[in-house]
Amino acid sequence: MAVVIALDAGTTGVRAFAVDGSGRPVGYRYREFTQHFPRPGWVEHDAVEIWSAIVATTVELLATLDEPVAAIGITDQRETVVAWDRRTGRPLHRAIVWQDRRGAARCDELRDAGHLPLVRSTTGLVLDPYFSATKVEWLFTEGGLDRDDPNLALGTIDTWLLWNLTGGEVHATEPSNASRTMLFDIGALGWSEELCDLFGVPMGALPDVRPSSGRFGVTHESSGLPAGIPISGIAGDQQAALFGQACFGPGATKNTYGTGSFVLMNVGTTCPEPVEGLLTTVAWTIPDGTGSTRTDYAFEGAIFSTGSAVQWLRDGLGIIADSAETEPLAASVPDTDDVFFVPAFTGLGSPWWDPYARGTLVGVTRGTTKAHLARAVVEAMALQTRDVVDAMTTHAGHPVTELKADGGAAVMDLLLQLQADQLGVTVRRPVVQETTALGASYLAGLAEGVWSSTDDIEANWAVGAEFTPTADRGPVDAHHARWLEAVAHSRGWTAGRA
Repeated sequence: MAVVIALDAGTTGVRAFAVDGSGRPVGYRYREFTQHFPRPGWVEHDAVEIWSAIVATTVELLATLDEPVAAIGITDQRETVVAWDRRTGRPLHRAIVWQDRRGAARCDELRDAGHLPLVRSTTGLVLDPYFSATKVEWLFTEGGLDRDDPNLALGTIDTWLLWNLTGGEVHATEPSNASRTMLFDIGALGWSEELCDLFGVPMGALPDVRPSSGRFGVTHESSGLPAGIPISGIAGDQQAALFGQACFGPGATKNTYGTGSFVLMNVGTTCPEPVEGLLTTVAWTIPDGTGSTRTDYAFEGAIFSTGSAVQWLRDGLGIIADSAETEPLAASVPDTDDVFFVPAFTGLGSPWWDPYARGTLVGVTRGTTKAHLARAVVEAMALQTRDVVDAMTTHAGHPVTELKADGGAAVMDLLLQLQADQLGVTVRRPVVQETTALGASYLAGLAEGVWSSTDDIEANWAVGAEFTPTADRGPVDAHHARWLEAVAHSRGWTAGRA
């Protein structure tokens, strides 16, 4: 039986992940890469280091596999921007990461100049430095890049990996990643000339946009991998997780609890109008079984800091030595004793979209312990998610009847029980929790006939654990209202400060 490999280029590390035809993992390799913080609020990566880590993990994984590889899929950290020279293949600047906030003032200028309606109606996004456009603009205005350079290539991480895998033969992306750049018309499914002009981005430097499932090219011998393996599926990490969770119908919703948390709801094949506090994004474009393609859309709530708050407990405060200590420490107390922590380390995402918010700890007394703080961090994950889901249910026209959970923090039973209580719906964790890599594998395998349809993929999904609401709504809603008071204290903290 052939296997499919997903190359999962995350924010702090990369994985090569192999699955068989039943969707069962048969091997993986992982490697971290360096995080660069040149100034407060700036985050950068070395794109060459990311590529080297991809090659190393994939070569290691291939050495363990007994079956042939039918296809490779790619999933990535979306809004992160890479610029490189087509002749040499070398980056022209460090990659500017999705977490980077250097474009905040520029977003304010554009908003004040009245450009938000254009951005909202064309891209489904908001004017926020999270997205790629102001990062690319900065590379030209401050980063030394030449807009008129005919050899300039731009792309998100998926495009960079595809370029290297194919030996520089393919410069392409797909709609789920393109829709995160703030340069892409999600209705017309093409680059927006008007937005490229607004941000000063040469359209000739942007990649081709192809369906998410379909053959992009094959591995080239210069890549360091065996030549001739089809590269047949690409999706941004959160859309890949939605696909890996088999959320194929309108209203199907998942949350990935990672460095940040990302709630996505499938809203069907009609592009919806923008709604307050949420993003509209392309979920994927796939074959429809008739020789054509279909595009699914999603509402997304992007929460910037969840798992990163656990890292802060470990690395910043030193109150835990390992992330696995978080749950037992948090569970050692029955509640937070009215302590709330808003993890706005780099601002607040959905539904607030406040780049000037900062992390806030309120309600601390002499009786506050590290256990209370750990529980406040875990509760913040569930409370932020409720904020997003409340906005979705208000605007989507599709109630959330269950939430599928994945990501590193989803291993915590305490978190998922708190989440079920806050949402008042069942939360389900799948047997295979590596849903991001699984989604990329499924997209690639669909193109190469490993799976014949999404029905095959849905049949592979199996529940590993289920959490049902147990708490009375009165205390739960009162706790959430108290949380909103804490959020209000975090808002706008750095506004007007250099």
